[in-house]
Parts: sequence; structure tokens; C-alpha cells
Amino acid sequence: MLLKLPAVLTHNQSSEWARSLKLAVRAAAADQTPVIADASPLTQFDSSALAVLLDCRREVLAVGRTFWVQGLPPRLRQLAGLYGIATLIPAPA
Repeated sequence: MLLKLPAVLTHNQSSEWARSLKLAVRAAAADQTPVIADASPLTQFDSSALAVLLDCRREVLAVGRTFWVQGLPPRLRQLAGLYGIATLIPAPA
């Protein structure tokens, strides 16, 4: 399952996106393929984007699936490292 993030994901959009990603994961809970969040569209973001990804990760793991993030912008990867959460948003193997 591929979940495509938007170009803009800041505090203003984070609640809506977290909710829609949760719903998408729940709707496809029976599917056992890994869930991949595609972050490559992100051009404008803040640390709220990390919160959305972590929230999505929790939902994915709760339904027993694997979670990966592809295309994470370098600046967001750096923020994840600074916050000590980089290992929680792994790239696809």
C-alpha cells in the first residue's frame, strides 16, 4: 500500500493528514503488504510532518503491518535524526 504525502505538510494540515492516513490504513487492514509513505512530494514542511509519519506508523503497526518511508527530504531526515526518531521512519529495504 502506497500513501502519498502532499507537497505542503505543516502544523495547519497535520491533523487532517494524520486522520486521512489512519483511515486509509484501517480501510486496508486486511491487506498484509507493507505500508509505504511516499514523502517525495514534500516541498514545504515542518516538524509536524514527522508527527504525522509517527502517527501513521503507530496505526500501521497496530494492524500488524510493516511501515516504511520513501523519498524523505534530506532536511526532514536531518530533523528526525536531531529528535532521535530516524530509526522509527525507515526507508524501504
